[in-house]
Amino acid sequence: MANVVVVGAQWGDEGKGKIVDWLSERADVIARFQGGHNAGHTLVIEGKVYKLSLLPSGIVRGGKLSVIGNGVVVDPWHLVMEIDKLRGQGVDITPENLMVAENASLILPIHGELDRAREGQTGVAKIGTTGRGIGPAYEDKVGRRAIRVADLADEATLVARVDRLMGHHDALRRGLGVAPVDKDALLAALRAIAPQVLPYAQPVWKVMTEARRAGKRILFEGAQGALLDIDFGTYPFVTSSNVIAGQAATGVGLGPTAIDFVLGIVKAYTTRVGEGPFPAELMDDDGERLGARGHEFGTVTGRKRRCGWFDSVLVRQTCATSGVSGIALTKLDVLDGFKTLKICVGYDLDGKRLDYLPTAADAQARCTPIYEEMEGWSETTAGARSWAQLPGAAIKYVRRIEELIQCPVALLSTSPERDDTILVTDPFAD
Repeated sequence: MANVVVVGAQWGDEGKGKIVDWLSERADVIARFQGGHNAGHTLVIEGKVYKLSLLPSGIVRGGKLSVIGNGVVVDPWHLVMEIDKLRGQGVDITPENLMVAENASLILPIHGELDRAREGQTGVAKIGTTGRGIGPAYEDKVGRRAIRVADLADEATLVARVDRLMGHHDALRRGLGVAPVDKDALLAALRAIAPQVLPYAQPVWKVMTEARRAGKRILFEGAQGALLDIDFGTYPFVTSSNVIAGQAATGVGLGPTAIDFVLGIVKAYTTRVGEGPFPAELMDDDGERLGARGHEFGTVTGRKRRCGWFDSVLVRQTCATSGVSGIALTKLDVLDGFKTLKICVGYDLDGKRLDYLPTAADAQARCTPIYEEMEGWSETTAGARSWAQLPGAAIKYVRRIEELIQCPVALLSTSPERDDTILVTDPFAD
């Protein structure tokens, strides 16, 4: 059976939630492989809205196994809160349909405190983090001082891990003018949350290997977008993990041969939350119109998203680094009514034309977009479920995007409703 990776191919907020939900109906296992609870997914199912940030999107569907892999950093208190919230909406969540990797690293309150203290420093450039401790948690993971899910079951190990952690964090906190870590309070909080988290703890790598051998269909769900990847994003204005498709296997304990199809989620225009370069950003009425029509506010933070025209240079680049097999183009209906549309087809950097985004931050900031104009359409695309229901100009727009990004459209989304989708290529086809 085919196994599918879903990744955002821009700066996140591309509409992955709906697409993952649409695909999860046909999958047996849905696995999150990176990030934390800084990424939000909004699902609209039969008029009911579910907002997720840590749990895999498949959790709202019965009969599916949802997995939080080792590549994810887990805030145990948020996990319990999100589970309780969804249960309040009628979603059944038990250790039978939700598993958390035993070797996943935990996000602790001290990570959020450090995150916010750094962002609050005067005279220091802001990264634009959510302040939820994701970055500091990954730092501790790489620094080999993290507390992992399995440690919650071993008191001696837990105390030793906290001691090691304090030796590092207290030094950082002193430099930031923050009080030392309250060891007793932290240990008490961990002991209290442990019984609520440990029932979900499993050797996820083993579960996933067995699922694959049994011919189960696996859907790997990414968070954020490829342009926020720690290596291939607009560094340093990026997240703290690898977001691209290659991380899917590592983030759940499988090898790269487990991946059969990579679906890149791409918005029909471009948005970004937070700081960092954005060559095609619009600071005019068109940008405001895109934001208003697209309801461009972050699911997790509520922050207003920056908006711009479709940037084919960036998407072509992320399709290459993630090995995208086909894209799911979302929010086409937001462009309804624009008389003229623009697509960024290159950058001008100090008089030189580029067909990729340079690596150096100062060069990225100096890139200005080179646009190609296309005729818009006055008809509506909202709710279209076949090519025949799309205006001719909309079809031309989609085809031009395919040419520019050198990747075909596999799915086309025309509203937040899951069934308002045009299927071109079935990612799960054997």
